[in-house]
Amino acid sequence: MDTFATVAREEGLHKDLTRGQMIMISLGGAIGTTLFLSSGVALGYAGPSVLVSYAIAGFIAVVMVFSLSEMAVVHPAAGSFGTYAETYLNPWAGFVVRYTYWVAQVIATGFEAVAAGIYMTWWFPASPVWLWSLGFASIVLVVNARSVGNFGTAEYWLSFVKVTAIVLFILLGLAQIMGVGSPAVGLHNLYALPGGFFPHGAHGTWMAVILGLLSFVGIEVIAVTSGETADPRKTIPAALRTTALRIFLFYVLALAVVAALIPWTQTGGSVTVTQSPFVRVLAHSGVPQAAGIMNFVIVSAALSGMNTNVYLCSRMLFSLSRGGYAPKLLGRLSKAGSPVAAILLSGACILAAAGMAKFTPKAYSYLQGVALFGAITVWVLILVSHLAFRRAHGSADLPVRMPWFPWMQIAGLALLGALLVTMGLDSDWNLSCKVGIPWLILLSCAYFLWKRQAKPATLATNLAPGGSS
Repeated sequence: MDTFATVAREEGLHKDLTRGQMIMISLGGAIGTTLFLSSGVALGYAGPSVLVSYAIAGFIAVVMVFSLSEMAVVHPAAGSFGTYAETYLNPWAGFVVRYTYWVAQVIATGFEAVAAGIYMTWWFPASPVWLWSLGFASIVLVVNARSVGNFGTAEYWLSFVKVTAIVLFILLGLAQIMGVGSPAVGLHNLYALPGGFFPHGAHGTWMAVILGLLSFVGIEVIAVTSGETADPRKTIPAALRTTALRIFLFYVLALAVVAALIPWTQTGGSVTVTQSPFVRVLAHSGVPQAAGIMNFVIVSAALSGMNTNVYLCSRMLFSLSRGGYAPKLLGRLSKAGSPVAAILLSGACILAAAGMAKFTPKAYSYLQGVALFGAITVWVLILVSHLAFRRAHGSADLPVRMPWFPWMQIAGLALLGALLVTMGLDSDWNLSCKVGIPWLILLSCAYFLWKRQAKPATLATNLAPGGSS
């Protein structure tokens, strides 16, 4: 299949994202709600060795995003990894990866909305979580239905709030640990509690990798936005240069502060989430209204995650439509260059996912597990696509190159496969596989049924770039 022809069918999107917006969006993509909310669950699983867990998850994320960005610089497209899978593997892979990612992000946006509702109950304890969830979901749909420039501006400032807050949180936490202005807490909680640094052994550390990996889902937005930036050959490398450093600063260092200030024995290791450990830390910091300020930041982080996920969902549906795998209406663009129909359909599904909070208090955890299976499946196909991409292109002329190819990709695939097996065998996480595996089977059946029934003339029409409405 002609890669450049495949990318060309997705033309029409406005290239209005600036370099500054791209860099800040990439920063925001690496800072999800899971860092703020589920890090307490991860601490309960692993104890202080949660730092090792997040380092392992960060390694997988870096390998994936560098591999993906190699392809995005050469082939900037809204369909991104779905387009690359279709081209370098086969149409089935492109179909599966885009629909799976769309569903995963719809669900992810739903649990971001649930998380935002949980945070709002910190101020309004008697208010229903589901009401906040639906309200926030509606707001981000309005933002995305406008131009991509509006999305970029909103995400720029929401990401700015997250980045600034984490830096200040780390500084404030380090001050408490070292005793600046108050008695020193020290590092006692990292090594001197029962079990030491690895209280639950290698198993607990490995289980926390699942939460760590979920924290990084969304970092692939760097590649998806490549189709709407004027110069991806410059903006993508600029956004990638400090990826590993950002992961260390925003995750490992921030979690080190949390683990040092909150004894892991005060967490239950349950997959049910009730309060952010970041808020708990600042509630005892002595800074007036510090916990309330951090709660505001976390609500902003949830809105940022929802905003990005709606963008990702709509671009996947747009790409599927332009490829002939979804109704043509979803591939049409407004005068502002936005796939409004794809946004609205994604939004309806997101509202349904967020509405689950009304029916079960464990909605966040259920949605989280289902989305994680889809995300891991997509990351696996990204790495496999990249292996095929390198066979076709080599590395001599690539503006972005992943070092130690292919060993890094093989290591990433091995770790992702091991995580899927672990999830399938663990009672807390096997819901992901129980739902995810039938989903892949059903999706594959739908693809082959569509392929058999699609007429050549219809297929040729669908593959042509659509017009604006």
